[in-house]
This record gives sequence, structure tokens and C-alpha cells, in this order.
Amino acid sequence: MVHRHRIELASLTQWITAAALREGDTLAAALVQRLGIGRRRAQRLLRRLAAAQWLVDEGTPRRPRWRPGALRQVVARHAVAGLQEDRLWRRDFAPCFELPREVQRMAQHAFTELVDNAVEHSRGTQVTVSMRQTPLQLQLLVSDDGCGLFEHIERHFGIDEPALAMLELGKGKLTSAPERHCGHGLHVASRLADVFDLHANAANFQRCAWTGGRWHAVHRRAALAAHAGTSIYLAIALDTTRTLDAVLRECSQDGGSYGFETARVQLALLAAGCGLLASRADARRATARLEQFRRAEIDFAGIDAVGHGFADELLRVYAREHPEVALVATAAGPRVEAMLKSVAPPAR
Repeated sequence: MVHRHRIELASLTQWITAAALREGDTLAAALVQRLGIGRRRAQRLLRRLAAAQWLVDEGTPRRPRWRPGALRQVVARHAVAGLQEDRLWRRDFAPCFELPREVQRMAQHAFTELVDNAVEHSRGTQVTVSMRQTPLQLQLLVSDDGCGLFEHIERHFGIDEPALAMLELGKGKLTSAPERHCGHGLHVASRLADVFDLHANAANFQRCAWTGGRWHAVHRRAALAAHAGTSIYLAIALDTTRTLDAVLRECSQDGGSYGFETARVQLALLAAGCGLLASRADARRATARLEQFRRAEIDFAGIDAVGHGFADELLRVYAREHPEVALVATAAGPRVEAMLKSVAPPAR
């Protein structure tokens, strides 16, 4: 029987927030019924949850009135078929959290975009969504059991290396269904977060706001590496100064509108850790799809040197063929700058 076994608090925290909102005045009775335990044991569990900041008692010793505490969490698993991400947010998640207004807006945007991606693109059957609030952060995890993001990208775009797939995702506007989607979802969601982790097909990448917002590969435990589908985790500091409007405007050419006009090309994803880009093929990968944008920031962070062929293909050949795209080099060191200047056409 259930009452003979130890009940771990971790198993309760997945649903206690919603239960406290729904049945705060009768929460002990709800635990008795749900867990098959006695009333005294239920009351002890509630006191333990309160000591761990999952609950607060707003009532009296004789008539407790439980409400969610500083720690809050909702975990839900749903079939992908027919799932509506806006209803899931509005009905099951948003009411359970008390967030600053701008964090609420960013959380809603990321939540609906990531759940929609799982529904529309994962080819899976189930999606699990977990959202947790701590005194410092909001954390969101969206996991599906589909084919995995990198397999999906290989199938639709022929890109068979995860780092090259991340190069394209980092530019933005990458979508396998252009008639239904514009490729903003994952790109914008990653920029809303202080930490953004992406795991799929045994590959793992992370983006952190405090390290320049660049993607880098990370190693995970074998158990996580074997996970099927795609898992995306993000964390947003509750005291962040970031706003949804600011992030959306960062994608514009002038920084003040909502047009998605600027691509960011992180060349370190091409260099495979060696710090050198020498070939014209690499330059063509770097400039792929940039004609969809009006401005492209070419990020040379982590690149120690570039070859003449790479620089020529980038700044003479591509620039001549696509004068409508403004190429802007960023984070280039002295050696890189010298090579770029050697091939750049003279200013008119």
C-alpha cells in the first residue's frame, strides 16, 4: 500500500502548486485521497513542503489555509495530437506562477513557441512540459519523443553536422514549413533566456547571455545523450532587465522595429575548435541564406585566422553578388582584420 512507503517530496512538488491553488483550504484532505495516507501523515508532508518553501500557511493552527510558496512547479505530459499550446499555457501553467510582468511575457512567448515546435515538427507522440519558479529564476523544460531536431534538419536541409545546423539556427529564419512558419520561434526563444540548453540526437548546445550569447557544444551524461527526441531547457532571471520587445527589435536592421532583418553568423561553429577558416566552401556555408536578410553580423569570436580564399569568397564574391546584404564583421582580431582588408573592395 502507498502509506507503507516513503513519499519523496520531489514527487509531490510536480503537482502541489496547482493543488494548493485549487484546494488550499482542504489540501490535507486532498493528499489523503490522492496518496492513500492518513490525515496526520498528510499534515506532516504539508509542513515539510512549507519548510522547503513549496507552501505557505495563511490560515490558523486550527484552520490552515495553504497557498503556493516561493518555489512553484507544474509538470504536464500530453499527447501531441490536437494539443493547443495557448490553452495549455492559459489553463494549466500561467495561473500557478507569480512573475514580473516582462518575465511573464517572455515566458509565455517561449512556452508557446517551444510547445508549438514539438507539436508541428517533432513527429513525436508525447510532449512533457515542466515549469518551475524559484526565488531567483523561472525555469522551463520542454521535451518530446520525436525524431530529434538535428535529424529533422538533416532530412529537410541536408545538413548532417549538428554544429552546422546550429550555425543556421543561429542565423534565424530556418523553417521546414515556410508556408506555415517564419523560423522565428527557436531563434527568439533562445535570446529571451539567460541560459538556453538544446539537446537532440546525442548532441548538446548551450547559449548563455553572460558569455556573449554565443552557442557552444557541451557534454552531457550518457543517460541524457541516449534520450530520444528533443529537450530544450531555459532559465530567465526574475530580476532581468531584458524584455520581449527589446529582443524582437534586436533582430531588426535599425534596432527599433519588429522586422527580422539581421542575421548573426557565429563562425566558431564552422571552425570545429581549430580557430582557422581557410576554404571558400566554409565561406559559402557562412553566407548561405543571408539574402533573406538585409544585414548580417559575421561573428569572428574564436577565429584566430582566416585564409585568403575564405575572405575573398566572403567579402568580394558574395558581397558583389548580394549588394543588398550589409556584411558587418564583429569580434575580429588583428590577423583576421588584416586578411579581410586585403580582399575588401575599395570604398567608393
